Amino acid sequence: MTVTPTRTAPAPVPAPVPPVHEHITDAIKAPDLLRLSDNVVLARFETLKVYAALGAVRTLLERGTVQPGQTLVDSSSGIYALALAMACHRYGLNCHIVASTTVDAAMRAQLEILGATVDQMPPSQDLRLDQERRVRRVRQLLAERPGLHWMRQYHDAVHYTGYREFADLVDRALPDAPLTVVGAVGTGSSTGGLVDPLRERGRAVRLLGVQPFGSVTFGSDGFSDPEAIIAGIGSSIPFDNVRHDLYDTLHWLDFRHAMAGAVGLLREHAVFAGLSTGAAHLVAGWEAARHPERMHVVIGADTGHRYTERVFARHQEALDPSVLKPHQITGLADLAPPWSVMAWERRSYDVRRSAAPARVPAPLAAPTATPTATTADASAATSSGVSAATSTGVSVDVSAAVSTAATHKEDRAS
Repeated sequence: MTVTPTRTAPAPVPAPVPPVHEHITDAIKAPDLLRLSDNVVLARFETLKVYAALGAVRTLLERGTVQPGQTLVDSSSGIYALALAMACHRYGLNCHIVASTTVDAAMRAQLEILGATVDQMPPSQDLRLDQERRVRRVRQLLAERPGLHWMRQYHDAVHYTGYREFADLVDRALPDAPLTVVGAVGTGSSTGGLVDPLRERGRAVRLLGVQPFGSVTFGSDGFSDPEAIIAGIGSSIPFDNVRHDLYDTLHWLDFRHAMAGAVGLLREHAVFAGLSTGAAHLVAGWEAARHPERMHVVIGADTGHRYTERVFARHQEALDPSVLKPHQITGLADLAPPWSVMAWERRSYDVRRSAAPARVPAPLAAPTATPTATTADASAATSSGVSAATSTGVSVDVSAAVSTAATHKEDRAS
């Protein structure tokens, strides 16, 4: 009689023990990764800038630059304010926010309950004026209260540090494919803080920045978008933290195109996200169709709640994303609404020297088918912030750009 050997079933692999977090910032700092198509993945954050605020505050405490109980102050259009208030709550620091007019009642209530002092700018339809008012108010506070530490999210490279954790996550989740990161430029820290560590590891990473019309950061300040409420993705002043020579391609979109992307993302994928995410989603769809061999990672900075009334309640007005495409340009002189794209090729760019003269806004076209600074030097440095680059030639020497930025800071502080 033949005896058939019995096979022992493999022991079940124990499920990983879910972590019990000590603070809410640990629970919400990392994004959920969601596949939108074969070569597009959304990194969906509840509040993107928790990484930046936690990394910056932790580093400043470790350096002894700030002390427990000290007050941290900064300007914000929303999500950085909440992230900084949470970081201060975690580490026993006080928080003072000079808030944009775009900060809504829900956000303000959260900030105040977390213990933050909130100075909010008066209502304004001009986001450039709003930003300039915030900077002036911060400088006034520093003059009145020398013990404040200005976080300078726009200028202090300490805000890059926290995004190394984000780079670790992306590296583990998408280990093999060549990557294209698509995200709003904003202060530069999130896109730069993700891409720089990945490139250091030898990953083939392209960076696509998204900008609104009316921002000085990449030369669209000669235009005006009457409906623009895409707070936080552009700027009316230069930001030192934007390292222009990290970017391979730039896309400029108006409000209605960002709205189309945001509404489309909710309609197609049930993801309720803000306008900067909508703009990046629209860009990623167009780029992914042209580059199927690359994996596109879309940075989804926040949820859509603060855009409910002015964007999502108007969903029937949204353009059809499938028929939208950009105007492809070769130089900033050809830049035009509603959507332009340009190969940036990691150029340096001096924002102060390249600022565009004021122009009458062009009519919107119909959619086309198919080192840590002290309070003293922060006060001296802010009103103009110089970009890290000083020439218009192509540059891939990131370390040189950082060195140049540090030199400019010293010049302004002297």
